[in-house]
Amino acid sequence: MNSRLSFTPNHFIRIAAIGLFLNSFTVCAQSPFKGFENLFAIPKNYIVNYVKVPPLIDGEINDPIWQQAQWTDDFKDIEGDLKPNPALQTNVKMLWDDSCLYIAARIIDPNVWANIKQHDEVVFHDNDFEVFINPNNTTHQYFELEFNALNTVFDLFLNKPYRNGGNAMFGWNPEGLQSAVKIQGSLNDPSDKDKGWTIEIAIPFKAISLGNDIQVPKDGTLWRVNFSRVEWDTKADKGKYVKLKDHKGNNLPEHNWVWSPQGIVNMHYPERWGYLQFNKTSTNTVFNLPYSEQQKRYLWLIYYQEKKWYTQHQVYQQSLTLFGLPDEIKIDDHLNTLQIEATSHQFMAFITDKNDHITWVINQDGLVSQLNKKSNE
Repeated sequence: MNSRLSFTPNHFIRIAAIGLFLNSFTVCAQSPFKGFENLFAIPKNYIVNYVKVPPLIDGEINDPIWQQAQWTDDFKDIEGDLKPNPALQTNVKMLWDDSCLYIAARIIDPNVWANIKQHDEVVFHDNDFEVFINPNNTTHQYFELEFNALNTVFDLFLNKPYRNGGNAMFGWNPEGLQSAVKIQGSLNDPSDKDKGWTIEIAIPFKAISLGNDIQVPKDGTLWRVNFSRVEWDTKADKGKYVKLKDHKGNNLPEHNWVWSPQGIVNMHYPERWGYLQFNKTSTNTVFNLPYSEQQKRYLWLIYYQEKKWYTQHQVYQQSLTLFGLPDEIKIDDHLNTLQIEATSHQFMAFITDKNDHITWVINQDGLVSQLNKKSNE
């Protein structure tokens, strides 16, 4: 008997079919987020408690009212796990009432310095603390506030992110904003070591509401927020702090430390900001990522894929298959359909729950909106 295996043409057809099946299984088994993992780490969250008596905005963060709020985790590098943890500690806590969002921050720093004194100068050229707020959770129409240890403020409003052609409105000023700084040590004195500085901020809801309708949060309201700390490497020179430079005489890049890591060196990805949930009834609320936010993750995946495709081909396309995505996907046992409509210069991607028929949509500008609502809403 011949010990060698004998194959007929049908054998080869079957083997090829099995190979195709296994290859398809491998592709389907791969995470659709592969290659974009840094942009899909779940953002941080914070339950902000309601208070009847607001804190006094004086920079002192140890008064009893602040005992009703928890500190956030220590800030991380803006790229998250891609970079080492920051050398210096930063934390934030928040409260709210019917008129304002209150923020306290402690910034550990052995060398406290600041030079910029003029309102609306670019404060992050100093070491600073920054606040980013998107109340409508659409990534559009958001606010940025920057503060240095002199309590100089740089405030701006953006209609949409810079990546989408957004324009910063530097003339926007938050009416009624309060802020105060206290330094634990001395300012601009390299001869000693400081502990750092603290800041308290009161942001009126009317100052970050568009139009005449003041958007006061309710119990359970969800915002997107993030906080950033810019820290420059310095040395003492003739009694002053000066930034370290490279061999070409340029300032060394600043450190960007944030509460909720962006996964990219860019704060203007509002979809990467943390979740702020307003709580008026309980101090023990546990945050659960809303189902709609899980749906939106697939819209953002399509958005990033489309932008990558456009960079390579100068056109958008509407094939889910090319992006490694099926046209149906299950989220928390809910079946959803995915769809793309695209032309050469624009696209819209849709995710629809097949049970309640609610559809969320994203476009080429990264604007996220709900296309329809439940009949009882």
